[in-house]
Amino acid sequence: MTSGAADILAAETRARHWCDAWNARDLDGVMAHYADEVEVCSPLVAKRLGRADGRLSGKAALRAYFATGMSNPDLAFTFEGVRLGVNAAVVLYKRENGMRVADTIELNDEGEIIRMTACYAGGAPRV
Repeated sequence: MTSGAADILAAETRARHWCDAWNARDLDGVMAHYADEVEVCSPLVAKRLGRADGRLSGKAALRAYFATGMSNPDLAFTFEGVRLGVNAAVVLYKRENGMRVADTIELNDEGEIIRMTACYAGGAPRV
């Protein structure tokens, strides 16, 4: 991934699809973005699962975790932007509670997310 106009548009399209899948509670649509060997680090993983390092490994574990998150009836993601790196991107969005989120993602050669680190602004994320 580079930073050309076409690359930005493609990244924005993918990020919007990801947000739309969350808003539609389409777990398969969300999971289509992740590689089997994905690793995730998030303050919400630490808080919800009591894991001090905030880490989850593997698509099956991430799917179960996301399924729990989708049970929130108020859940809503509003896409705000994307920033590109080399085989990486930052997806910026706002949660239903006003919390701003920046998910830093690293991609494999197939364009699937292999590593994601979630960062929150505006206070501690709610469970």
